[in-house]
Amino acid sequence: MRILIVDDERPARDKLRRMLSAEPGVSAIEEARDGVEALEMLPSFAPDLLLLDIQMPEISGLDVAASLPAPAPLVVFVTAYDEYAVSAFDANAIDYLLKPYDQPRLQRALQRARERLSPLRSAEAPATEAAPLPSVTQLLVPERNGTRIVRVEHIQWIETADNYVILHTADGAPLMRQTLAGLLDKLGPRFIRCHRRAAVQTDWIASIVNHDKGDGELLLRGGARVPLSRQYRADVIAGTAAPR
Repeated sequence: MRILIVDDERPARDKLRRMLSAEPGVSAIEEARDGVEALEMLPSFAPDLLLLDIQMPEISGLDVAASLPAPAPLVVFVTAYDEYAVSAFDANAIDYLLKPYDQPRLQRALQRARERLSPLRSAEAPATEAAPLPSVTQLLVPERNGTRIVRVEHIQWIETADNYVILHTADGAPLMRQTLAGLLDKLGPRFIRCHRRAAVQTDWIASIVNHDKGDGELLLRGGARVPLSRQYRADVIAGTAAPR
């Protein structure tokens, strides 16, 4: 089992690492000092389990859990505060370790993780089976003075800008370092490409305005006008007609 410890306090990380080192079946342990660093480490480390503190600078552990792309690792919250328990299980946590915990309590949490991981590893999905849809509900956008939390449902459309994307919402247009194709993979079928440099959330489309030669514009409920190229026109029409 590959485990990522996420806690802004070094002593707490050290304690968890010592205790995990004594447990069988733990193949790799890494540490992140905050939620932003944890999310950045996910693609390269690919943990099976996050041991996640809740109260951290910039973004909370609950925000990290809500921002995990699919397929998401399992989450066990590790915190000194019991008032977050309901919110933790609403975030699909498999356990909630209340500090100070001991080795037997940690062992029970790890056993729960093993029980969840075992059927996932042993089952062989058919080659034709569709991949699970991403469950990410928000994006974390680093900014000069902190991290902005952008709810996916509030993103009306997305525009490319060199190595970045612009997330157009009613409250602004934050810039995120990400390719458009990579972001669309995370967001799933609710977003559809409408132009070489743009994609739109289908729920926001109010109408299609036709131009000459098959090109056009998408008029969004928020008043924005988004370019529509004829290359993507059929996909957009099919996406807006699909049941949601």
